[in-house]
Amino acid sequence: MEGIVLTVHSGIKESSKRRRHFLAKKTEYFWALTFLLPTLLALIVLRITPMISAIYSSFFIAYPGGIRPAIFSGLENYRTVLSDSDFIATVERTFLFNLVINPLQISLSLLVSVLMVQRIRFEGLWRTLIFIPVLIPIVGSSITWQAILQPDGPFNSLLVTLGLKPQLFLNSPQQSLQSITLIASWIGIGYWMMFLIAGLRSVPSEIYEAAEIDRAGPIRVFFKITLPLIKRQLLFVLVADIVANFVLFAPIQLLTAGGPESSTTLLIFDAYRTTYGYGSRNLGATKVVILSIIMICFVALQFSFLREKKVKEIE
Repeated sequence: MEGIVLTVHSGIKESSKRRRHFLAKKTEYFWALTFLLPTLLALIVLRITPMISAIYSSFFIAYPGGIRPAIFSGLENYRTVLSDSDFIATVERTFLFNLVINPLQISLSLLVSVLMVQRIRFEGLWRTLIFIPVLIPIVGSSITWQAILQPDGPFNSLLVTLGLKPQLFLNSPQQSLQSITLIASWIGIGYWMMFLIAGLRSVPSEIYEAAEIDRAGPIRVFFKITLPLIKRQLLFVLVADIVANFVLFAPIQLLTAGGPESSTTLLIFDAYRTTYGYGSRNLGATKVVILSIIMICFVALQFSFLREKKVKEIE
């Protein structure tokens, strides 16, 4: 009889314990959802809803200004856009721009990050100086660089002083996109540096001490230890940098307006100009959808290259 009572009491105690655990988890999920709700609402309103609207609009044809109701056209907008030689040239230019700027920014950010975690004097000061461009609004940075790169600006004055020829920079079809790359990198390197420094700081110092005991050189340590251990942070930076540069808009809109001779017309600016400059909302939406597909493919490619391999446990 006593055993039965103990068993019942133990069952009630275990049931009460499970109930408290369930209520605690429920409370935890409630507060997590409460704090995440503003972000989720912003994501839905500012990202998901416009994307769905763009996809929907891309299947319709309408006259500029809405003088006639839009009519369903299926894939006609996509056929029109993809058969346009200017649009194909814009896609190629956007690909080339990203193939240059993304490795450039990530490589320089990683190099600066590695230098910043070394034992150097005034480390905080150097890190602050590199991060300052991130704190300046991109509009202000663009206007400042426009003044610097003018034909009669300070940069050309320096070149003349050094006995070199002045350059056209933003006014040259051959140099304008490189100038935009310089401006975007000046802003981006300090931003991505902070994420990579956090990744480098998380690597246990004991691993480097063991490598030093084994007399591993700095290059071998970097490629065999540092890079594999910051893979997650590096993947995040790569993906975020790709997305940021595919939708780079402000410097182009402010400094070149896609010129000269369409040399800085990238996909996002082309979609903007088609929608608001030419009044072709549906064609603009079609170009946005194509841009989104290209970005997704680039991001998926990065994940496939850098995804972590599953390590089997050795018993």
